Amino acid sequence: MSRVASELLLYCRPGFERDLGEEVADKAAEAGWAGEVMQEAGDGFVRFRVADERPANALHRALPLAALVFARQSLVALPPLRLDREDRLSPIIAQVVASGWSFESIWHETPDTNDGKALGGLAKALTRPLESLLKKRGALRRKGGGRRLHLLWSAGDHVQVGMSFPGNRSELPGGIRRLRFPQSAPSRSTLKLEEAWHEFVPRAEWETRLAEGMQAADLGAAPGGWTWQLVHRGMHVYAIDNGPMDKTLMATGQVEHLREDGFVWEPPNRLDWLVCDIVDKPSRVEAMVERWLVRRWCREAVFNLKLPMKRRWPEVVACLGKLEGALASAGVAAEIGCRHLYHDREEVTVHVRLRD
Repeated sequence: MSRVASELLLYCRPGFERDLGEEVADKAAEAGWAGEVMQEAGDGFVRFRVADERPANALHRALPLAALVFARQSLVALPPLRLDREDRLSPIIAQVVASGWSFESIWHETPDTNDGKALGGLAKALTRPLESLLKKRGALRRKGGGRRLHLLWSAGDHVQVGMSFPGNRSELPGGIRRLRFPQSAPSRSTLKLEEAWHEFVPRAEWETRLAEGMQAADLGAAPGGWTWQLVHRGMHVYAIDNGPMDKTLMATGQVEHLREDGFVWEPPNRLDWLVCDIVDKPSRVEAMVERWLVRRWCREAVFNLKLPMKRRWPEVVACLGKLEGALASAGVAAEIGCRHLYHDREEVTVHVRLRD
């Protein structure tokens, strides 16, 4: 039994395994690491096995989760286990003890698939017995440096054990942020912007960076899903769209609806926020947002890039590279983040904050 954690185990949205695999392989190579991507379409996770069975801890630190686009969770992992349904726990205990790992908590997780969800009952039934046995062996302890043991169950007889570390992991089960849909919002797309704020703006900074009285523009606003979030935070919004806006939103007096083309509209003054969920070619959306940022028409921006069915990762690389290059050439200092959020589908969400 291998005692070396020579793999990265990364969760993703089912159907995006190839994209995540391409991203990890590219970024690992840039960091000087060779390895093999292992993935199956629809599984909801990707494995990256480091060459020569080297420990993957240093690679895990070199590829922080916050800098990965398609990963929901990132773990250092031991090889997968095939289990006897009559005794599932003994092989897990043996592998964990042999690794020398110690940790403060244990999470049982399943892929975000229908088959995965069906395993929830099994994982729940094994939780207490496993915790008890690992406490007796000294692996599960009160002072474990904040480390967490993860068990990813992909079948009743198939599990992979991984470890996560504070500061380089998602603190959400499965890496999924589940949000409640506000009934007064005019569309479910509102959750995309709310999740983006959770992802890119520290909660402690919401009162200053998402403050009442700020001004924002929502390009491609109709019927107002993203505008609703801005209004809910007390902002005044320029809603740019030829389509109709939600009447309740308009009744707030906080929205100025302009029936204009979002790609050419210019703000009357510098705004605090630009948000955009326009359905168009990602390169065209990037060029439009690039113009806003180079001209400093806003302080922060959140926008979505609708990706092609094929070559999603190369498209992300191309758009982000063009944006970074344009800002650098214009002498505009900025922080740029990009993530495939839970409420996204065939798109990624980009956040940019200018450093004045």
